Amino acid sequence: MTATPPDTKPPVITPSRVIAGLCLLAPFVALLWVNSYSRLTPRFIGIPFFYWYQMAWVPVAAALTYAAYLLVRREERVRKGGAGK
Repeated sequence: MTATPPDTKPPVITPSRVIAGLCLLAPFVALLWVNSYSRLTPRFIGIPFFYWYQMAWVPVAAALTYAAYLLVRREERVRKGGAGK
């Protein structure tokens, strides 16, 4: 028989965690749906759409990951009682 520590709480699904999850899911969906960007036009500075679309997602995915991090970190601070920085 295993005993769980008394301070362990089950995970709580909050709106900020759902939004963070969507921020992390968006790049996967956008890049795994290849038929949506499998074409050559429109070109951007001579680069076919297929390539620049994927490269455009690099900074977007980084920004969305950072936003998800901030949302989860803010929620953890509020949960622990320290709402300040």
